[in-house]
Amino acid sequence: MGRTFFLDQHGCAKNQVDGELLIARLEAKGLVRVDDPAGADLIIVNSCGFIESAKKESLDSVMDARASYPAAKILLAGCLAERYADVFKTELEEADGILGNGDLSLIDSAVDSLFAGDRPVLKAPQKGVCGGDRGSLLSFKGSAYVKITEGCDNHCTFCAIPIIRGDLRSRPVSEVVDEVRSLVGRGVKEINLIGQDLAAYGCGKDDGFTESGRSHLRELMEALSAIPGQFWVRLLYIHPDHFNTDILDLMEKDARFLPYFDIPFQSGDDGIIRAMNRHGTAESYISLIKTIRTRFPESAIRTTFLTGFPGESEEAAENTRAFLKAIQSDWSGCFAYSTEEGTPAAKMKGKVPHKKAEARAAALGEIQAAITQERLKARVGKVYDVLIEEIIENKDSTDEGLAIGRAWFQAPDVDGSVVISYDLDDEEAVRQVVPGAVVRVRAAASSEFDISAEWERDI
Repeated sequence: MGRTFFLDQHGCAKNQVDGELLIARLEAKGLVRVDDPAGADLIIVNSCGFIESAKKESLDSVMDARASYPAAKILLAGCLAERYADVFKTELEEADGILGNGDLSLIDSAVDSLFAGDRPVLKAPQKGVCGGDRGSLLSFKGSAYVKITEGCDNHCTFCAIPIIRGDLRSRPVSEVVDEVRSLVGRGVKEINLIGQDLAAYGCGKDDGFTESGRSHLRELMEALSAIPGQFWVRLLYIHPDHFNTDILDLMEKDARFLPYFDIPFQSGDDGIIRAMNRHGTAESYISLIKTIRTRFPESAIRTTFLTGFPGESEEAAENTRAFLKAIQSDWSGCFAYSTEEGTPAAKMKGKVPHKKAEARAAALGEIQAAITQERLKARVGKVYDVLIEEIIENKDSTDEGLAIGRAWFQAPDVDGSVVISYDLDDEEAVRQVVPGAVVRVRAAASSEFDISAEWERDI
């Protein structure tokens, strides 16, 4: 066996796609991927550099790898490497090399340099969207992320993404369609379209898309709708200020586009919304949710909130709590603000103590948990298609099988799951309930975040 590598993956779905591209390039180069870092000649920490806790986690991984596997080459890649390459060049001796994410093809020369005994520090301008074949997917079987944009032009005052990933740029429609068609041909049942803001697809200054009177996201979806096959498409991360309402008509026509809307509102207070360099209001955001739910009464709404933003008063925090109660989102992530150097918010006055910000995030989490529980109860008794992720051991029974999967209203990694029971003596059930398959189930009960269901025989 040739040289081996282990990928230590961190960060968001966009970074996961980068990790999959790195795997493909390394395997094409003749390296062999291993599942245990103890057997790796090369350990790649594909890092996250978005918030303080994520940075620490990635750096800790470098330190741990260095201490545990002294003979291996350690390469720091990803967003943290991109953002702080000049610093790490001299101050992170534990890493044998640094690789930014502007051009992932540089992994080839980085590996050659590492094994030649050099210490490469490689970065490239943030241009285009890195793509290519991804033979190995890091998602559960049957699911894949497809990146359609890179970078961001929204410049929210708290966000370092434009610093790390650069300006917005979009992949051509034909390129996205070809990738989705290939994935569907490989048996992928769930396509999750990702980007920092899908609403801005095709709007980058150098994208060169032709104006047609429709949003470019709608145009992409129309092209994807022409692909035959049984699969579903989920849209992740749509900025609320320029939500593409023209996509709703197409979603009504083609049910493969799931009525799952990930809209990061961040705050429900108008003053904080403006301070974040966002242009909507709590009222306009509530109106958007009403529009969606009028068109899709059972739609699933996911959002995120950032508590403790500079200047957030108790009244502002209460406004956000009231906003959450008003929109009744199915899911939300609630995070305490952390200062990101280089962003406008880092220089703002009115810093909120971190413990207070965490307490406000916890309060939102409690509200959301109660809402989620009630909305899941409303789904009990209904029949759903569920993508099976894994089979689990049932320690309480020898004749009842258990599997974990997700219905359309549950995005990978962030939402709850469906726990499916089925009869192990039923040959048809055992044949159907396998990872990567989509099966019909009836929701029998719900808990705080999950649904229990029973396998339904197709008629």
